[in-house]
Amino acid sequence: MPRKIEERMEAYLLDVVDGTRTGTTATLLRWLLSILSYVFTGCVQLRLLGYRKGLFKHHTLGCQVVSVGNLTVGGTGKTPVVEMLARSLEARGRTVAILSRGYKKKKQKQKKPKWSDRLIGKVDPVPPIVVSDGSTIHVEPIYSGDEPYMLAKNLPGVAVIVGKNRVLSGQYAIRKLKCDTLILDDGFQHLALKHRLDIVLVDRTNPFDNERTLPRGLLREPIRNVKRAGFIFITKSNGDGAVELSTRLRELNPTAEISECRHCPRFLKYLHEKKQEDLSWLKGKRLLALSGIAVPGGFERELKVHGADVVHHEMFSDHHRYSLQEILDVIAKGKDLQVDAIVTTEKDAVRIPHLETRELPILYLRVEIEMFTGQEEFDDWIRRICLE
Repeated sequence: MPRKIEERMEAYLLDVVDGTRTGTTATLLRWLLSILSYVFTGCVQLRLLGYRKGLFKHHTLGCQVVSVGNLTVGGTGKTPVVEMLARSLEARGRTVAILSRGYKKKKQKQKKPKWSDRLIGKVDPVPPIVVSDGSTIHVEPIYSGDEPYMLAKNLPGVAVIVGKNRVLSGQYAIRKLKCDTLILDDGFQHLALKHRLDIVLVDRTNPFDNERTLPRGLLREPIRNVKRAGFIFITKSNGDGAVELSTRLRELNPTAEISECRHCPRFLKYLHEKKQEDLSWLKGKRLLALSGIAVPGGFERELKVHGADVVHHEMFSDHHRYSLQEILDVIAKGKDLQVDAIVTTEKDAVRIPHLETRELPILYLRVEIEMFTGQEEFDDWIRRICLE
């Protein structure tokens, strides 16, 4: 299916789910999605029961495995948390690999097995893609996915491996790269590989959407399943305690550590250049914002908070892969609006094709995690993981 058609269908379904889309067709579709949601929830709970009862196998690889994930689909700000966790573990002497599925990556061409080998089951599993071995990046973002490439670029010394079978990816990281600590990126629902610690992210601005599971809502599993988490990050917080949300999470999970944090802008970097600017550079600048992320409103607010005049925000669907023509059109629009620059997100930056010449500067906002509460508890978790 062409990407643009897929994106339009995705946008339409999101409008149906959140009630924006009205009319008979939308109402009937919501009714159908509600039925499917009950079926989905039942399947999720049966799967969990299967793992608890030993019907499905938990694989243990003889090393530390930490999962970072969420209950909802997208938008919680997971990648900076994965990056912070990897840095913390590496700083304490661990050899770390991040295992990712590589969401919306393009498949590489592979040699098809012979029909005779398929018939007798003599087909080797698809090998994982080594985005980075900890010293060199081997794969372009189109084949790795946005987040894995971004992590590989920002984490020299940490391996990043992409593959649907993360047990196989973990085995590769241990045997070939001598890793002793694995981080499962988006791994809360990945139960085949046994976790030492589950870190779950909850977006304070939209914790559980409409509290319905897919496809009627954005929950991957019922809210009560947060009880599996050992550490909960309340992301996009403002440091006021998030009392109501914290109380609810504590009722659902009496034992987990709960931390408030926010995604803090640090500086701006020019696209495909080493040059960067302090955040003070934004003050008084006329900007065109460009984003293809799940929750674009927060990005625009950050630019305005630092004094920028965002005269236009060009928004695409989450994980949209930009064509050269689309970027040229955005630049042309920026010129028409007489902006000083185009500013995008770090995730978008890896999806923008390289331009030989640009008539407008393009920069991206570098963001890191800042913890309001729970820093000591998080550090203690890291110490315990590294000592075992």
